[in-house]
Amino acid sequence: MANEKLTIGIILGSTRQGRVSPQVGDWVKGIADKRGDANYEIVDIAEYNLPFVFTTDGSEPGIKAWSEKLASLDGFVFIAQEYNHSITGALKNALDTVRDEWNNKAAGIVSYGSTGGARAAEHLRGIFGELQVADVRVHPTLSLFTDFENGTVFKPADLHLNNVNAMLDQVIAWSGALKTLR
Repeated sequence: MANEKLTIGIILGSTRQGRVSPQVGDWVKGIADKRGDANYEIVDIAEYNLPFVFTTDGSEPGIKAWSEKLASLDGFVFIAQEYNHSITGALKNALDTVRDEWNNKAAGIVSYGSTGGARAAEHLRGIFGELQVADVRVHPTLSLFTDFENGTVFKPADLHLNNVNAMLDQVIAWSGALKTLR
């Protein structure tokens, strides 16, 4: 079991029409897969059809599938876009839908927005603290002005590659260490 690879979910944090998070997630996964140090998979919250947390009794099939998916993961990379100086409502709802499945796991953040998504990442870090998710220090930030063409086509600058790899180094190290607590 000690040689078993960790499984890291790359969480797409937006469900909006025309979103660019799938492009960013695929880019991160492409970098991650070349490393060979873990199993990486895209986890798109839009596919789970999660109900609004405060209108549910928790019995919906989407919640069960979401819970099972999160429980199967050892760590996370969140693709976090900044909307109105924070994370998306869909991501906040997905975080709030379950609780224990997040505990004692590590997370990295790749954010984007007009200021690189920094404000969304800071809000996300506060939520992680409550959910007992250990967020890593390295945080790649992508600018809507320099890393996206017309705000819709993702064209990251080469300089981000080192930051993504450094973040993944930390996510893998922390995910492995935290697995001993679960």
